[in-house]
Amino acid sequence: MIKNISNLGDAALYCDFGNDVNQEINSKVIKYFKNIKEKEIEGITNLAPSYNKLIISFDLNLTNFNSLKKIIENLELNKLEKTKSNKINIPICCEKEFALDIKKLEKKLKISEEKIYEKFFSKEYFCYMTGFIAGLPFLGDLDESLKSRRLETPRVKIPKGSVGIAEQFCNIYTFESPGGWNIIGNTPINVFDKKNELKPNLINPGDTVVFKQISKDQFKNHNE
Repeated sequence: MIKNISNLGDAALYCDFGNDVNQEINSKVIKYFKNIKEKEIEGITNLAPSYNKLIISFDLNLTNFNSLKKIIENLELNKLEKTKSNKINIPICCEKEFALDIKKLEKKLKISEEKIYEKFFSKEYFCYMTGFIAGLPFLGDLDESLKSRRLETPRVKIPKGSVGIAEQFCNIYTFESPGGWNIIGNTPINVFDKKNELKPNLINPGDTVVFKQISKDQFKNHNE
């Protein structure tokens, strides 16, 4: 359930689902997000889900805060349609040239490189949200033993396709970008396609992701 709905500026609602970050809470956010989007409610211009919040922007010429708040409050979560989600396989090459921070992680976590990858590849990950840069998925939850802080000094450039871990999450950089996540590999998969205006994201909130380790040759030959 939404714990509170409040104003966010003149033309947005701030739906607060609480402070916890977990799949149960996030699944509720995604359920509201997808159902509201599908209903095409007049006046809504944008929906922005996060771990435990949903921001709904609207056109003041077509609707207002009180009207939208009433509509949202009258949506019953148990009666909302089940939302579709996909299971996506993502190949990663973890050769030295792609695993920029694996040696630092060995020291930070006090476990071997082999064990880090064993634990990382053994899990299925849930997409909580996308953001920061276009299409970048925030995927959780990492094994407890892999949770680590971000880099003390962020990199100016992280290569496109880099897979990073920090705190309880992992992500995939959809473009070359600055960043402070611990990089453990790279995928040849194009996770964001800016040419696809209708569905640019390969991974969307609510989807699950399974990572598979590939060789350098497989990485090079993937798009040939």
